[in-house]
Amino acid sequence: MRSKDRIAYFYDGDVGSVYFGAKHPMKPHRLCMTHHLVLSYDLHKKMEIYRPHKAYPVELAQFHSADYVEFLHRITPDTQHLFSNELAKYNLGEDCPVFDNLFEFCQIYAGGTIDAARRLNNQLCDIAINWAGGLHHAKKCEASGFCYINDLVLGILELLKYHARVLYIDIDVHHGDGVEEAFYFTDRVMTVSFHKYGDMFFPGTGDAKEIGEREGKFYAINVPLKDGIDDLSFTRLFKTIISKVVETYQPGVIVLQCGADSLAGDRLGCFNLSIDGHAECVSFVKRFNLPLLVTGGGGYTKENVARCWTVETGVLLDTELPNEIPENDYIKYFAPEFSLKIPNGQIENLNSKSYLSTIKMQVLENLRCIQHAPSVQMQEVPPDFYIPEFDEDDQNPDERIDQHTQDKHIQRDDEYYDGDNDNDHMDVS
Repeated sequence: MRSKDRIAYFYDGDVGSVYFGAKHPMKPHRLCMTHHLVLSYDLHKKMEIYRPHKAYPVELAQFHSADYVEFLHRITPDTQHLFSNELAKYNLGEDCPVFDNLFEFCQIYAGGTIDAARRLNNQLCDIAINWAGGLHHAKKCEASGFCYINDLVLGILELLKYHARVLYIDIDVHHGDGVEEAFYFTDRVMTVSFHKYGDMFFPGTGDAKEIGEREGKFYAINVPLKDGIDDLSFTRLFKTIISKVVETYQPGVIVLQCGADSLAGDRLGCFNLSIDGHAECVSFVKRFNLPLLVTGGGGYTKENVARCWTVETGVLLDTELPNEIPENDYIKYFAPEFSLKIPNGQIENLNSKSYLSTIKMQVLENLRCIQHAPSVQMQEVPPDFYIPEFDEDDQNPDERIDQHTQDKHIQRDDEYYDGDNDNDHMDVS
């Protein structure tokens, strides 16, 4: 047991000021709400707060195709009408719109996950948190499901420089398809996704029969669930499967995607999880005492997203939070109860005991098919991603700060702003 976990928390206020559009369910403003709730509970005093670097195009191209990255960099709302073929090719449109500062948004959330991985690799922290990350649907050459750059894949690639085996766990209501696909043919990464499956639910993948191929056979684990799963069923299944996974696979580090659309009452979700049930999964993973990278993900009832990720920040800090929400810039969103608790889900639980038992047995059977802890011949560790040369005179001063200087920016004054970054502040539902 470690004496006290060192927690690094990554946040840039600019990430919450982008706007996907009036009718779009993704509201990055939820990240500002989360951050201010974290501040109001004084959790920032128990961890080191960093502003992530904006990931360079060359870093994003460690996974994504260079032409796709270049197009994201170039496209703007004013020029998109000139590129209808490319928009279709890269799957940009209704689900993944082009909006102002799109590329910078991707640079910030991906930079946070990459920085989190590097701090873990260099043993500068035990747990790293980037609530802006977790955009698990993005593919090598295209956007998907509100995700443009797959920060999780980039973070895992970074972790693989120092760790023979990385375990990826996903509790978003949607299947973690982009991460699974990226590592489908390798035993260096085991992906485990708990999600709704069936009824044409997005993205349509994640059947228990999808188990990986070639060297990756049995290293992709899918736990397909039906509508209405509750805390007891979910956490029992989660603990049984994850215990066996960790025992069998023996990962050196864990990446945990905490999509909050699996909560009861989510606009796009269909589960009945309470915040306590969701957070119990985070607590359980923390108890393995392995280096841990925690990200956000989906979550479309934004006040509940903020509640959930704040509670989970507390869990990672071993801090229980009072139910009454303290005064903060976004207090109006938590009316009328102003409490951390959310109403119980009312969706009928279609997951019978026999169904869940069948899924569990299938997963455990597949785990028995793999050898304990695949070995890997560790090569000499390559340097952190090559960073291109650039002319300092052309750079924005904020972007010219080197990593060492950035690392000293703990609890920067400009993260504690009083302004309201809400582009859709009339929408309080």
